[in-house]
Amino acid sequence: MNAVHALLKEKPARDLTMDAVAQRAGVGKPTLYKWWPSKAALIMAMFHERFSTILEMPEAVSAEEALRTRINHLVSQCHGLFGKVVAELIAEGQADPSILKELYENHIRPRRASAVGDIERGIASGEFRAGTDPELLLDAIVAPIYFRLLLGHPLLAQAYSGELIDQALLCIRTPDWEAGPSRRRR
Repeated sequence: MNAVHALLKEKPARDLTMDAVAQRAGVGKPTLYKWWPSKAALIMAMFHERFSTILEMPEAVSAEEALRTRINHLVSQCHGLFGKVVAELIAEGQADPSILKELYENHIRPRRASAVGDIERGIASGEFRAGTDPELLLDAIVAPIYFRLLLGHPLLAQAYSGELIDQALLCIRTPDWEAGPSRRRR
């Protein structure tokens, strides 16, 4: 995993070879193939090992605060190796749909479930309007981040995450709720 991590800092995923990984790791190529059937599987294994943390939010945090924390974390990760590898995995996945499936199932889906849970909690508590579709709201927040990550333009600035959430939540906040239960209007 250290060899894959180091090599991906130096070159794009498409240029990574099992030979280069084996040489950097000081093992034979058959050893790699014993554990990982392809270069993509090896990259995914490193990705899951190094970038698998799911942010857990305390229940005392409002749904909006939880979303802001998650989105700020995502945007900050996109500025480093995580963002580079995600973009490259999505690109590689165009030729090998199994990569996209694994990326979604093992990385994106569990994070979506946590964020959808935050939104559902916000609806149940009255923080967000009843009738809000949690999946659609999350798509409206996250899709522009991936759009900017993949295109590289405009730049994915940290301030963007706050502006994006402000815009997305504009129409779903309930009128008597201000950023959490402790700030409700009386």
